[in-house]
Amino acid sequence: MKRVTLQDVATHAGVSMKTVSNVVRDYPHVSPAMRERVQAAVAELGYRPNLRGRSLATGRSNMLALAFPDLRRPYFAELAHVFARVSAARGYRLLLEETGGTPDGERAVLRDREAGIVDGVVLHPQALRATDLEAYREDTPLVFLGEDPQPSGADQVAIDNVAAAEQAVTHLVRLGRRRIGFLGHETGPWSFTSTLRLDGYRAGLERAGHRFDESLLVARAEGDALGAEAALGAALDDGLEIDGLLCRDDLAAIGALRALLVRGLHVPCDVAVVGWDATVLTASTVPSITSVAPDTVELASRALDLLLERIDGLDAPGRHVTVGHDVLVRESAPEP
Repeated sequence: MKRVTLQDVATHAGVSMKTVSNVVRDYPHVSPAMRERVQAAVAELGYRPNLRGRSLATGRSNMLALAFPDLRRPYFAELAHVFARVSAARGYRLLLEETGGTPDGERAVLRDREAGIVDGVVLHPQALRATDLEAYREDTPLVFLGEDPQPSGADQVAIDNVAAAEQAVTHLVRLGRRRIGFLGHETGPWSFTSTLRLDGYRAGLERAGHRFDESLLVARAEGDALGAEAALGAALDDGLEIDGLLCRDDLAAIGALRALLVRGLHVPCDVAVVGWDATVLTASTVPSITSVAPDTVELASRALDLLLERIDGLDAPGRHVTVGHDVLVRESAPEP
């Protein structure tokens, strides 16, 4: 079937190609009557804009890339959903990439930015450090998500993990908990995110006058719910005694619920549990999980603010934006 062209629409509507172009591009100076006339012709003929031609004409694709380590993780899946909605509201479509959290995966995203497919990139790095990222200075604008230190000239959006962990511990202390554990950091070298959350955990304990006890830290070998269940279960079987638990993420909290249930411990009566990320699935567990809730809408909005300013030509020093968070209280650690 022959592709409907801009000229076909113009002829059908009895107007110039320029007028049709102005309507398709949603320019504001077209009269309502003329806009309605052209839109009727577009609908009747089934015209679809030639996005490749538009990109050549404007120098923009109106597409952005979003790159996350692992889309199986609920937090990244839900954040991608938020980014898609926020991007669409600003007239951009989203290309979603998974890096695997590996150096090669992250390098591929950074290295291929000059291919001209997207106007900008939002990347949540996990493997590459600031010194590695410093080498990738391309023309395509880039914004980083997450807490890991980035090159000084880079834009970055994150939450305050230390303050959030301290707030979560304070909540557990208000429930009268005295032996508060931390579940889910790595068995090997700690990631920067885990380090910050453990710093906040320790600060919350010290603020309440509780002694920090390394024996209450439970690392997991695998970063999923099963890994958390196995780690906590083994610790409990070895004699770990806790009455409160802060988890590095919601998957760790879900694993904790099962480990405690299997051993006859009731949540929250015996052990109050707090997760992290407030993902949708934590509202459906039994009990539902109290969780640290990053403001994901603000995170996506501020990241796109920074990125679109760069796309529009802003040349400025790197900016670091911290967005809000709260503790979403549910059944696993209810209000006292």
